[in-house]
Amino acid sequence: MDEISYISEEKKKDLIKELENLKTVRRKEILEALDYAKSLGDLSENAEYHQAREDQGKLEDRINQIEYMLNSAVIIKKHKGDKIEIGTTVTVKKDGSKEETIYNIVGVEEADMAKNKISNRSPLGSALFGKAKGDVVSMNTPKGLVKYTIVAIQ
Repeated sequence: MDEISYISEEKKKDLIKELENLKTVRRKEILEALDYAKSLGDLSENAEYHQAREDQGKLEDRINQIEYMLNSAVIIKKHKGDKIEIGTTVTVKKDGSKEETIYNIVGVEEADMAKNKISNRSPLGSALFGKAKGDVVSMNTPKGLVKYTIVAIQ
């Protein structure tokens, strides 16, 4: 059984926009590339044709993936509460550090470490999940055991 996927309303809008582009603009471009490649003759040794077919397969896979996500994902909203869950903004302090770091707990599709958006399935995200302010969580990293104290939950 598949695990539940979570996306924000913002990500849902982005996926709908991407899906529309793929179904209209990209499909048309690939069909034009296929028509051009077919006009070149022998398809068995036609690199343009094989590339266009491969692109078409990837496009249809992405369309199916987006449609599945939109139909099955749970839409999350910004969360306010005592426990960390998807939609929570959490402030943590790493043991031995004076700096605090703010993370947003998001679904897998939206994870982006550069923007401090961590997935609920990531090592840190799963360690924090369900915890409360003041709790200390530990996780193994390649550099050894690391502990984080939860400073704030928003």
